Amino acid sequence: MSFAPLALTPRTAALLLIPPLLWAGNAIVGRLVHELIPPLTLNFFRWVLAFVLLLPIANQALRASSPLWSHWRRYALLGLLGVGGYNSLQYLALQTSTPINVTLVASSTPVFMLVLGALFFKQTIRKRQIFGAVLSIAGVLLVLCRGQWQALTQVQLVLGDVFVLIATACWAWYSWLLAQTTEPTEVRGNWAYFLMAQMAFGLSWSGLFTAAEWTGFTGLTDAHIVWGWPLVAALVYVAVGPALLAYRCWGLGVQRVGPNIAGFFANLTPVFAATMSALALGELPQIYHAAAFVMIIGGIVVSSRK
Repeated sequence: MSFAPLALTPRTAALLLIPPLLWAGNAIVGRLVHELIPPLTLNFFRWVLAFVLLLPIANQALRASSPLWSHWRRYALLGLLGVGGYNSLQYLALQTSTPINVTLVASSTPVFMLVLGALFFKQTIRKRQIFGAVLSIAGVLLVLCRGQWQALTQVQLVLGDVFVLIATACWAWYSWLLAQTTEPTEVRGNWAYFLMAQMAFGLSWSGLFTAAEWTGFTGLTDAHIVWGWPLVAALVYVAVGPALLAYRCWGLGVQRVGPNIAGFFANLTPVFAATMSALALGELPQIYHAAAFVMIIGGIVVSSRK
């Protein structure tokens, strides 16, 4: 998909602020309801609801004559990495890690993209990019060691930190696959069709993960649901906000200014998450969170400059 970047106007900037705000809220909500619903089940219900809401405007993507079926392998992989894998791992991470940690570590996605691009997509790594990668990785390590560098010699990762690192790798792979345009224009050019194509297969993966969770196969969580208005409100939010509205605003913003400029807005997610955590969870950000954020963003800026 090609872009014709325009100037960053206040209206477009406001549009691009919506996704990181909603994604930060997704991390907060995932943490708030982690005792009410298992993480893999939360992800499944989230996308089921999003699927139902999107169906009236994107049902043609599922018809037998739809061009997406000739690319089913691609959408099956996109659905595994984006809908099924990444979101499930993020919710799993929030069982033991804080929203601030999760979103900060996820800010290292460009580093994973750099490595995957060199290994599998024939991209050249430049010295400036290596320096930026080192700086961003240092920021991630600062989060993982909780601001105590000497702790790296005795590091004992929280399980959630490991999950979010795997999730970040999945998202980087997912992003590279998105850049490989193979589908017809009527699918790729329509955000609702494109998302529906991924959800159609992603729900299958998420359903399998949920079944494993409830049969005790994963052994990671206690499968139970505490129904009530807090959980219902959380499901509505994660389906409408992070799963639909954020995707729509992000797509429009990227079309207007291109992915490079838009990418910097995505890294505002930890800032919003830190603010929301302080208000909703009482998890005040520490000095090392701010330092790690500066290092991660600095690494991204350095590695993305021409």
